[in-house]
Amino acid sequence: MTGATSPGDRLSITDSRTGTVYELPIQDGTIRAADLRQIKTGAGDFGLMTYDPAFQNTASCRSQITFVDGDNGVLRYRGYPIEELAAKRSFLEVCYLLLQGELPTADQEAQWVDEITHHTFIHEGIRKFIDGFHHDAHPMGMLVSVVGALSTFYPEAKDIHNPETRHKQIVRLIAKMPTIAAFLYRHAAGLYYAYPDNDLRYTGNFLNMMWKGTELKYKPDPVLERALDVLLVIHADHEQNCSTSTMRLVGSSQADPYSSMAAACAALYGPLHGGANEQVLRMLTAIGQVSNVPDYIRRVKAGEFRLMGFGHRVYKNVDPRSRLIQKVAEEVFEVTGPSPLLDIAREIERIALEDEYFIGHRLYPNVDFYSGIIYLAMGIPVEMFPVLFAIGRTPGWLAQWEEGLSDSEQKIGRPRQVYTGPEPRHLPD
Repeated sequence: MTGATSPGDRLSITDSRTGTVYELPIQDGTIRAADLRQIKTGAGDFGLMTYDPAFQNTASCRSQITFVDGDNGVLRYRGYPIEELAAKRSFLEVCYLLLQGELPTADQEAQWVDEITHHTFIHEGIRKFIDGFHHDAHPMGMLVSVVGALSTFYPEAKDIHNPETRHKQIVRLIAKMPTIAAFLYRHAAGLYYAYPDNDLRYTGNFLNMMWKGTELKYKPDPVLERALDVLLVIHADHEQNCSTSTMRLVGSSQADPYSSMAAACAALYGPLHGGANEQVLRMLTAIGQVSNVPDYIRRVKAGEFRLMGFGHRVYKNVDPRSRLIQKVAEEVFEVTGPSPLLDIAREIERIALEDEYFIGHRLYPNVDFYSGIIYLAMGIPVEMFPVLFAIGRTPGWLAQWEEGLSDSEQKIGRPRQVYTGPEPRHLPD
């Protein structure tokens, strides 16, 4: 977050209880919450705190990774607009950008891709660990467990202050997440495990591990491969959201990256975070056909229920990712064939974007509105949606985790609370 402030800018606060005036420095459009502690009524007073449920107006860190301007519908990674990166760069290039701060040169990209490609295989012990789950276990629940278990396979990961060790774990996680995800799917489906094919690109290899049958060599459809790449790019980071903040908070205890990322995956598991696109699919299925859309919109406006996939905690304008994902949807359905769900989604979007109710409430399509339809068209079951989200978010989580470790202002996270329980009381004699 940036603000038009100069080094000498200050905020004057007059405490109406005491009449004392306090001058608090303003930097980057913020005041330090700890500076409020000096505002006291007397020597025994703890001082003021801020009360901010869900951290809606509290900056927990400084970051150089991702910039979001919700009012104007802007998302940038390291300064680059998401629209340009999704159109012109691959997911692995974006991974490099998020982690290193700059896009790779041709030589750097070749080395980076080679490094990722040759870490895609997982330890056979992890495969056996996956075998231990019941066949109907939720893939996201399994993912949380497997990612956490990786720390026991790579105990050197605890040496978090060694840059080379950190880099190795980062490479391992980015490389192995698609393999783990595909193995979780095939375990639940009762299929044999399809191992990585290092001749394929990152997303093509994931499709290979998901869908390979009896053919000797799986050839991914280039449109679907590219579509998945774009989806991963637009999910790669999104500032201090719930799972990213969890990654940073757990990392602040100096936990290894696998344990920290298992916690981030658990946060993503929640239906309000990683499960939002599933709710969109349920809504579209419930509507059933295009002719039912006007009545459904009427009932939404009457307050009977929410329009899923519209509106965003941050974006009060069009989610820039939704524009990209709509184009991807069109390309995917040219390959997979027409979808009644897509037709319903288009009609909802058409009506909503012309309706004063939605315009006045600043409700616009978000990234979840089309992503679930695309995944479903590609044959990916609903239960796997948050797992794919986790694959895309992995480089962002790791970049944020590493940035937090190097930030001299950061300490172990420990929010305050406002105690509202009983006053002191005693047990009877």
